[in-house]
Amino acid sequence: MGLPVVHFEIIGQEPERLRGYYGELFGWEFATGDAATEKVSAPGAYGFVGAASTGLNGGVGGGAGYERRVLFYVGVPDVEAALREAERLGGTRLLGPERAPGGDLVVGQFTDPEGNLIGVAGPA
Repeated sequence: MGLPVVHFEIIGQEPERLRGYYGELFGWEFATGDAATEKVSAPGAYGFVGAASTGLNGGVGGGAGYERRVLFYVGVPDVEAALREAERLGGTRLLGPERAPGGDLVVGQFTDPEGNLIGVAGPA
């Protein structure tokens, strides 16, 4: 079995509006806080949504100056090793490894050879 998708993100310029949209559309409820790093979302603007609501943990965030995107994170045992492998196979590292403040989570992001943004997450 391959590595699992463990998290998704929807990032935009108006995160509160996006949370309202997806909350009404899909019945999602959010716990607002900080993302793993300010490079992902403005402080206090990241809305976590749990797997009980969506089938998979996720978040909706962003803010002024954040690039709009939808991406998913694959759980990996070693974020740095996964990013190096992504690069070896023709991808481009964009972020990470970045450790979540006060947590045991590390995240990274890369683009695949076609330019699609993909995230990886694993233990610190």
